[in-house]
Amino acid sequence: MNRKGLIGHGRVIDLLEEEAASAAHAYMFVGPDGVGKGMIALRFAAVILCDRSGDHEGPCSVCDRVASGNHPDVTLVVPDGRASIGVEQARTAVHAASMTPVEGEKKIILIDEASILTESAANALLKTLEEPSPSTVFILVAESEDDLPSTIASRCRTVHFGRVRLDELIEGLELLGLDPEQAQRVAVISGGRPGLALLLATEKEVVEFRQFWLTVPERVTPHTGNSFLLADAAERAAAPLIKTLGVADPNETKIQKERRERSAKRSAQALMITGLEILASWYTDAAAAQFGVAVRNPDVDVTRLAMITPAEATQNAEAALDAVTAIRQNQRVPLVLANLFNELARE
Repeated sequence: MNRKGLIGHGRVIDLLEEEAASAAHAYMFVGPDGVGKGMIALRFAAVILCDRSGDHEGPCSVCDRVASGNHPDVTLVVPDGRASIGVEQARTAVHAASMTPVEGEKKIILIDEASILTESAANALLKTLEEPSPSTVFILVAESEDDLPSTIASRCRTVHFGRVRLDELIEGLELLGLDPEQAQRVAVISGGRPGLALLLATEKEVVEFRQFWLTVPERVTPHTGNSFLLADAAERAAAPLIKTLGVADPNETKIQKERRERSAKRSAQALMITGLEILASWYTDAAAAQFGVAVRNPDVDVTRLAMITPAEATQNAEAALDAVTAIRQNQRVPLVLANLFNELARE
């Protein structure tokens, strides 16, 4: 597999390279948004279709066409509008799966946003997954197996993608040309998500974003009005970074625009979750420092970490992580943050 531009997931990539020679009929790539599973899905498709042996580095017309979406044996299933992948898109995939490969022995059906398959679309795919063509490989990319009906998930070989370790992410960013300090800042803000890290790689505001969240414990008060003001400040701290996530290409098609906007929305959610994780790390450090344990944020003044008891710090860290769950459930971000900040200031 061509690993150029990929950061992390070495063991998963090794596994997929071994799989490619005798690929299963269906895979489900699952993991947090922004960790690179969609890009690796395309590289995996290229390895299956390419007749080269070895590491697949260097120029290759097959790999290049797969990467650009112009290979006749790769069908990319895209959403119908901005909300979902509907039954018509699923039927297109089923029809493509029944066709003979154009160039080689295999064809790939890649559903890059399988989490938004409608129920009718999933049902339309089910029979094909139950009785697969020997020449077809399905690759479904989703955040979780729970995003799809168990009847679909059970017929796929699941490949799990976790977040990339901080040191590995920093090293990967440096290899791509970032200076060590910026690589460190971006790696921390991205929360182990290489895709988000690359989007934010050149943004100076990453420092201010992190500093905002590390000062939240000193800014919360028991007044509800202040909690809403602080929630607004949190969104303002993220705004310069979010703005870079959805930059339009003047030549993009309608479908490309819709995909970019969906991707930007997911990345913005990931960024806010990262902020909450930074906040949780402050409270974890507050408990750790008082027991003489190493902290995650060594640049925070230790005297600040002693402002609450270890028990309170642990409770507040759990509250911040509960807010992460609420945001993942698509609850309104301003309300989630205001409720959290009010809870953190309890007397």
